Amino acid sequence: MAKIRMNTELRNKLFNKIKHTFENEDTQERELYLQAREYVDEQYKSASALAKVVLDRAYPPEDVATLRTFKKKYGQPCDVVAKDKCFYFAHNEDLDEDGETTETKSHFDFGLFGNLNGSEYSSEDGKKFAVAYYREELKAKECNPDIYAQQNENQDNPHKTKHVDACMKALGHSGSSYGSSNNDIGMAKEFDNPYYLDVIGTSYCRSRAIACTKNEYSKFEEWRIAKANLVAKHQTWIDTIVKQCDQLKIGLKAYRYLSEGIELATELGIQVDEAELIRTNSTGLTIYNPSNLASMIKGMKNKNQSREAKILARKQYEESLN
Repeated sequence: MAKIRMNTELRNKLFNKIKHTFENEDTQERELYLQAREYVDEQYKSASALAKVVLDRAYPPEDVATLRTFKKKYGQPCDVVAKDKCFYFAHNEDLDEDGETTETKSHFDFGLFGNLNGSEYSSEDGKKFAVAYYREELKAKECNPDIYAQQNENQDNPHKTKHVDACMKALGHSGSSYGSSNNDIGMAKEFDNPYYLDVIGTSYCRSRAIACTKNEYSKFEEWRIAKANLVAKHQTWIDTIVKQCDQLKIGLKAYRYLSEGIELATELGIQVDEAELIRTNSTGLTIYNPSNLASMIKGMKNKNQSREAKILARKQYEESLN
């Protein structure tokens, strides 16, 4: 058999196999990303429990029950209790330069797409957290959850938009810009459901700052910082993969023969079965093996053949591929 020349399909197959190895290597960056995600789970558990304590203090459960009873009795005029997953928490324990008390408040959204900077509106940061948190689930759905990290320094473009939209659809994002939207489905809805709590008053959380202590406020900030840290650790990890892949593309593009790509993979500690790679390639054997190429060309000729001859020719061709 002649040496197999590289082509685009073979390069892509080698590239994807080596990239897959890069993504699953037990590196320091990957481990820090996984640890950050575990810490997010811990922080969500403690912060949501604390939020219930603060909400029950602001809106006692017995009052909530009473108002719901009134709603059943009097209808819409008493419809003042609602479920929400985002809240303005505020404390008044800081002093300004004149010694006067000051209010410190911020918006905290427990939803999957909740903003990471205190705004009540969804943003790209919330989406970055969502794809970093559900990375494996999105990969399983053939989405690219690393698209934000890969395109971190690039402006919006069709490639980025295509993959972001696919991720958002897979997560079940409703597309609403308002943080408290409860129209999400699928993974997003499943994520959000445990964090809805009873509130009394308007559905717009900006108009109802809920009092908490400075220490409680700090705990909420710690939880939100943990979410931002997951995004940062995901970015750092993917940056290392992108740099490796950039060099990999340059090398594979320069190689003329498949054997050079196989040698590269071997040097990287990645075992690649050349025969399997060619066997799964749509054109490798057919084009570069003279015997198979001849058989293919002969098969294109419009010749009269008996049924037995056609069966024999097909059998010989299939045996040549094994």
